[in-house]
Amino acid sequence: MSGDKSKNTSFGTKILLGIRPHLMLLAALFLLMIIMSFIAPNFLTKGNMLDIMRVNSIKGIMSIGMTLILLTGGIDLSIGATFAVAGAVAASLIGGGYSDYATSNLIKLPTLIAIIIALMVSAMIGMVNGVVITKLRVEPFIATLAMMTFARGITYLYTGGYPINFKPIPDSFAWFGKGYFLDIPVPALIFIIVVLVGGFVLKYTCYGRSLYAIGGNRETAKLSGIQINKNICRAYIVMAVLSGLAGIIMTSRVASASAVAGEGYEMDVIASVVLGGTSLAGGKGTIIGTVIGIFILGVIENGLNILGIPTYFKIIIKGLIIILALGYHAFSHTSKKRKVTV
Repeated sequence: MSGDKSKNTSFGTKILLGIRPHLMLLAALFLLMIIMSFIAPNFLTKGNMLDIMRVNSIKGIMSIGMTLILLTGGIDLSIGATFAVAGAVAASLIGGGYSDYATSNLIKLPTLIAIIIALMVSAMIGMVNGVVITKLRVEPFIATLAMMTFARGITYLYTGGYPINFKPIPDSFAWFGKGYFLDIPVPALIFIIVVLVGGFVLKYTCYGRSLYAIGGNRETAKLSGIQINKNICRAYIVMAVLSGLAGIIMTSRVASASAVAGEGYEMDVIASVVLGGTSLAGGKGTIIGTVIGIFILGVIENGLNILGIPTYFKIIIKGLIIILALGYHAFSHTSKKRKVTV
């Protein structure tokens, strides 16, 4: 009987144990929401809450991939460009998509096939990033910065700099960005699925544990028999595919693809992941923390939009949040080192 009881207790407290390290972040999120509800009376309306879910789900999908990358001690600055590439490829291949540039009007395919091709293009970008970083031993910052420029240039070349619009947008494609399932926006539903899969992979699979090991101590991970290069490559491919998926969802939502889509998203995504407790040095971070970080930034941005705050103030505030988050993590890391030394 006592054994059964202990099993039930451990099962029932798994979620709480996962959330417990992030109680301060959760408290900050709820406090923010309370403050915003006083400042902007229409903040807590159902429509606005659904809008926060829908908008931040797109960056949230990318943030799950960035969590995997940062856990290895890497970084990916090419996600905004990958976002744009996938959106442009999907829009050009789906029926109803049109542009003043020839490439957007050559071939039309069923929606699902067009999306798969766009995701395959994204995966190739991630694979190139992974190979350059692991085989050529180029620093992730430099490799992905170069890819960011290259992929953005490819998008301009492919679109001719013209936006790809829909006239009309097929219902099968519009559903990804504008549809609902059981009153939940489809982008939010996709985000939930990505979160659940990402959380499961990190917590219950050898691959997930290997990412922590690689970021924590690469030499020890190598001696333990972990295939470091292979696992890092996989992380960059997953990151690129999730960026492409986010770009496709955004293209569906706004019924348009553009070569400038996703510009600056890399900073928002990295800020959210770091704010959620993932270390830039690698080896430390959780999916739950990333989700909370995404919605903290999302609530702030939504509140500022409702209040009509100019864009440049929003950029300044985001920058301050990143600085404070990095400062906090650096301070806490230094404090722990001192305690160990003592």
